[in-house]
Amino acid sequence: MSSRVCKNCGGTDIDVDQARGDAVCVGCGSVLEDNIIVSEVQFMETGGGGSSAVGQFVAGDGRNPTFGDGFCTGVGRESQAQTLQNGRRQINTVGHQLQLNQHCMDTAFNFYKMAVCKRLTRGRRVTHVVAACLYLVCRTEGTPHMLLDLSDLLQVNVYVLGRTFLVLARELCINAPAIGTYRLPAILPVLLLLTKNHTVE
Repeated sequence: MSSRVCKNCGGTDIDVDQARGDAVCVGCGSVLEDNIIVSEVQFMETGGGGSSAVGQFVAGDGRNPTFGDGFCTGVGRESQAQTLQNGRRQINTVGHQLQLNQHCMDTAFNFYKMAVCKRLTRGRRVTHVVAACLYLVCRTEGTPHMLLDLSDLLQVNVYVLGRTFLVLARELCINAPAIGTYRLPAILPVLLLLTKNHTVE
């Protein structure tokens, strides 16, 4: 019990649970305080006969709380935020080089966020995932860009990009429409140029 007063009902019967780290009004059930910081230190015995602190240690600047064994809890969120920021920056850079509009780049970033949430970026280069997300947008929005354009721009093997694109399309359940014959006028000059360069005189 505590000498606090409930802001909701005015009751003074407050249950403070140090283990859960909260203060709850017994009368109305509203949570008055959550995540109460405990100033006591507890130790536990490790398997090798040593001991380590239980709970978290928060540094003076308040960033990166760590457990007694040095495991950082803030790293996960900061790492994901940094991954998203890096992806956004690369999507904007490549998107501007492809002359995509802001809507396409925002959609590509949404695909990238979905890929990060589903952990599809692990084990893959950021540039490959960014290119695959941009190509997903190009296919869904019908822009005149090919995977080969992204491959040339980023100097990445087109088959690697294709494999990453297929994984993202499958895992994110995005139906990327096939390139139809309406795209032939955009592709035809490239094909003619390639055949002209390879003719023997």
